[in-house]
Amino acid sequence: MPNPKRRHSKSRTRKRRSHDALKVPQFYYDKDSGEPVQPHRINLKTGTYRGRKIIEVKKEK
Repeated sequence: MPNPKRRHSKSRTRKRRSHDALKVPQFYYDKDSGEPVQPHRINLKTGTYRGRKIIEVKKEK
């Protein structure tokens, strides 16, 4: 199993770990309903994606 020959400096370790932070999930507001929606996903309430009807949505009673 490979092991490092020398110790990594603190700055090098922190540079590597700078990308590990949690990111806030992205969203946008739908033009028709005004609700927040994740990009590149089918809107499950309306069944549309980019203005096209993709799936049939069952209506609740």
